[in-house]
Amino acid sequence: MRHTLLAVLAALAAALQAGCATTGEGDPRDPLEPMNRAVYRFNDAVDEAVAKPVATAYRDVVPAPVRGYVRNFFGNIADVFIGANNLLQGKVSDGLLDWFRVVVNTVMGPLGINDWASEMGIEKHNEDFGQTFGWWGAGPGPYLVLPILGSSTVRDGVGTALDMYTDPVGDVDSVRLRNSMVVTRLVGVRADLLDASRLLEEAALDRYTFQRDAYLQRRRSLVHDGSPPRERLEEEEPAREPVNAPKPSSVYDGGDKNTYLPRVPANYEAVLAAGASHAKTP
Repeated sequence: MRHTLLAVLAALAAALQAGCATTGEGDPRDPLEPMNRAVYRFNDAVDEAVAKPVATAYRDVVPAPVRGYVRNFFGNIADVFIGANNLLQGKVSDGLLDWFRVVVNTVMGPLGINDWASEMGIEKHNEDFGQTFGWWGAGPGPYLVLPILGSSTVRDGVGTALDMYTDPVGDVDSVRLRNSMVVTRLVGVRADLLDASRLLEEAALDRYTFQRDAYLQRRRSLVHDGSPPRERLEEEEPAREPVNAPKPSSVYDGGDKNTYLPRVPANYEAVLAAGASHAKTP
């Protein structure tokens, strides 16, 4: 876990250094595209050679109820920090409900292997430190593909490092138990994404672009709790008018002119997951 944290920090440092020297006419959100594509190919190779076969075997061998227990156990741990991030974002009631979920599932679960809180109608939220930084006003920065972890941004990469640093699994004394928990969690997450990765392979001509656009759209939606503001892009060339057309009024009516809507597939929620970009969940 700590080694992965160092890899994340090294990738962030390299991205910041490369970002100062990278120029080009590609997507302005992705000035590091050549480097990101190289990391993406590396991640894809590792996934095909190791992660995907192991996750497939895990799904085929381990019964669905047991996989559900594993998912709920780690989800219960995540709720501790989801609640903390909700509080940091000023959403006190949501944060307290997250911690109430932990109490209910830990006691009645037991240890969270059964999600009784959801059965009781207590909603599970999705918050992390990257979203908290965004809520505080930090911009996402350049798009960034992290080794093994996948899609991110500079802001979310810092959030990922903090997520990993505070992850209680990393503080387990027994090295064997700690490593087993980390591997089990990652394999479980990847197994849950097998169908999404198949959709990605079948639907996208350029999987890198497809996944990037999906990730950026989803993260922006999460930061703004599902209601992101519209973004302005550079002025577009005005459309030609007929020769005899009347001149427009010089008074601006306050309408929202040039706006930027990212290219995002309709099923981006499922497809995004294929890159295992959130295997970092505590």
